[in-house]
Amino acid sequence: MKRSIPIYDICSLTQKQDDILISRFAPYLKSHRNLHLAHKHSFYHLVFFTQGGGSQTIDFEYVPVKPNQVYFMIPGQVHNWAFEGDVDGYIVNFSVPFFQSFLLKANYLEEFPFFTGIIKDAVIDIPADLQSKVIGLFEELIREAEEPKQLEMDMIRAIMLQLFISIARLGLNTVNTAITPYNYTLLRNFQKLIEKNYTTIKLPKQYAELLYITPNHLNALCNDVLGISAGEVIRNRIALEAKRLLINNDLTILEIANQLNFTDNSYFTKFFKKQVGLTPEEFKKTINSHEHISK
Repeated sequence: MKRSIPIYDICSLTQKQDDILISRFAPYLKSHRNLHLAHKHSFYHLVFFTQGGGSQTIDFEYVPVKPNQVYFMIPGQVHNWAFEGDVDGYIVNFSVPFFQSFLLKANYLEEFPFFTGIIKDAVIDIPADLQSKVIGLFEELIREAEEPKQLEMDMIRAIMLQLFISIARLGLNTVNTAITPYNYTLLRNFQKLIEKNYTTIKLPKQYAELLYITPNHLNALCNDVLGISAGEVIRNRIALEAKRLLINNDLTILEIANQLNFTDNSYFTKFFKKQVGLTPEEFKKTINSHEHISK
């Protein structure tokens, strides 16, 4: 029997035409038990755990769950969880347009390191000296959601931005001090270009041209900051999308190869085996033999 990975929008979770969902996590989890299976979101998603344990996977990367941990997800990422014991905290889901009408800079959220889709930057342990502030901000969000007043949506946006900035400062304090603001912006622009063009532009020199820098500069930047070459950054993104498509049993491997603009099925298979260590067929079998996704 073929199985398509479910893709949820906020409306399918709330049964209302909403751009945001704010809730304590325990009742949300109770209402949506099916979400422990692999699924995608069409919205931004963040959870702050105050109690509980277990694990989750985000884009095929295993992450242990623990109290005072927050994770962020962007639209399109694959997610599932396996919690242990009583789990609670706070959850916020919001649509892509939710902030666009509020902020002059439409891509403002993309500047936060935890909204890049890079897992190591998106799962954050909140230190003790910030925990009470973070909990306080989530409690304010709950109050605004449960007791709406005039301009409540703008207040919710303002509280969320305060939350984002407070958490982003943790990462900014540990950013490689050797990287200049110019090079940091350059790297982010490279990552954004990959996100938009990975199916059609696959060579570092092509991205270097779009960024008005030399291929050597781009490669040195990626090696210095990310520890991998520019080519590997591109290949990792293609392999990730291949994994996301492979868990959808409605698609054949040939169809997936075509979607990713590989010239033929055998070339796609060789590429995937080199990147992942399994053939596409082996990867599909591994996924289908487990209720949860792991790399």
